[in-house]
Amino acid sequence: MDLFFLSMLLLLLLSLPLSLGFLLFRPKSQLPGNLPPGKMGLPFIGESLEFLSTGRKGYPEKFIYDRMAKYSSQVFKTSILGESAAVFCGTACNKFLFSNENKLVISWWPNAVNKIFPSSLQTSSKEEAKKMRSMLPGFLKPEALQRYIGLMDGIAQRHFESNWDNKQEVIVFPLAKRFTFWLACRLFMSIEDPDHVAKFADPFNVIASGIISIPIDLPGTPFNRAIKASKFIRKELLVIIKQRKMDLADNRASSTQDILSHMLLARDGEGQYMNELDIADKILGLLIGGHDTASAAITFVVKYLAELPEVYNEVYKEQMEIAKSKAPGELLNWEDIQKMKYSWNVACEVMRLAPPLQGSFREVITDFVYSGFSIPKGWKLYWSTHSTHRNPECFPEPEKFDPSRFEGNGPAPYTYVPFGGGPRMCPGKEYARLEILVFMHNVVKRFKWEKLLKNEKIIVDPMPMPAKGLPVRLYPHKA
Repeated sequence: MDLFFLSMLLLLLLSLPLSLGFLLFRPKSQLPGNLPPGKMGLPFIGESLEFLSTGRKGYPEKFIYDRMAKYSSQVFKTSILGESAAVFCGTACNKFLFSNENKLVISWWPNAVNKIFPSSLQTSSKEEAKKMRSMLPGFLKPEALQRYIGLMDGIAQRHFESNWDNKQEVIVFPLAKRFTFWLACRLFMSIEDPDHVAKFADPFNVIASGIISIPIDLPGTPFNRAIKASKFIRKELLVIIKQRKMDLADNRASSTQDILSHMLLARDGEGQYMNELDIADKILGLLIGGHDTASAAITFVVKYLAELPEVYNEVYKEQMEIAKSKAPGELLNWEDIQKMKYSWNVACEVMRLAPPLQGSFREVITDFVYSGFSIPKGWKLYWSTHSTHRNPECFPEPEKFDPSRFEGNGPAPYTYVPFGGGPRMCPGKEYARLEILVFMHNVVKRFKWEKLLKNEKIIVDPMPMPAKGLPVRLYPHKA
């Protein structure tokens, strides 16, 4: 960490003369019009350090709320991750942003993404993402996922037998990541061996931490570590891809068994197959997205159930009714998932208070005016879950844990956005719902638990997580 801030200081000192010269001698005709209120921070660095550090200190919403109070409750300007940006806040902004996807804005990722996933430079990360999203709906839609519920339950049972049973204490967050990563490896690549799965786990965690970071490729920085980890994972994935190609050719693998087979057999508009490196990068991105956010949500479900015994008791009652209806050895199915209404309301309230996705970026593709302010082409937009999730105008008594918010029609449109919204709604929403509920079923029917650190700090880097991983003491239910 010391090396990271030293490198930032050196970069700042080197860039300061050039940045000042640019600001002093920039032609006035190039200055935009009525920009949103706010400040751009230091040259090059902008307000990136505060943007990132508030999350690591456990208060990711502070960056947003401080500026909403000082400048505007709807939109303010800043500079983060090396980009001029407008931060959109509130329900109306969410609706405007999600409704103008591919009209005024398109998805955008920091330049770090193209360096961590270098093969996407053949087109762009945006174009590659469009291709990926076109592949996913068929695989991740509810009717397609129904056939995997039993498989998920089987893996969950093996996970608890190996990592939870016969233990007095466990650390929840790394175990949640192990579970969701195992599921992702199995469903996306048909890898089920725990030892094979474990080989990938640590490098993936490094990549996830480095994607949303200041893109300085110096030894010891999160960005540098992520690039190295991605090279290691890519090499391992290429071995798996080559083997799968041979298995498909020899009819030892099915064309429909997972997303990897689908990618290997898919052709573009010109009849060309994807090359192996592109497939490796897409699988890499899927594995990160397919387990990181869900593992954070699962961890906070465990946290809140420990803190709220009355909520735990209702979840336990619902899940045990399902468990008692099953024959010995019978796995969960779609009908069981549909009965978990209260449990899902609890999970939704957890994701309101501790959203795994803190927000997302867009890029402006044409000048437009919003709320009287000019938003220039090329600027980046950032929307934050916190601007509505903890807003009393959207959720009365926002700090209160209340699963009943999600009964009936649930929250008002564009207020509850843990999965985004509009055309860019997370395609893995239903997949995440299933893995969260399967985990909840298996954990509550086995244990009650209590937190070992009553006031454990929460940090965001880039996902929310308990600083010490949420250690708990387990109390197995009597048979």
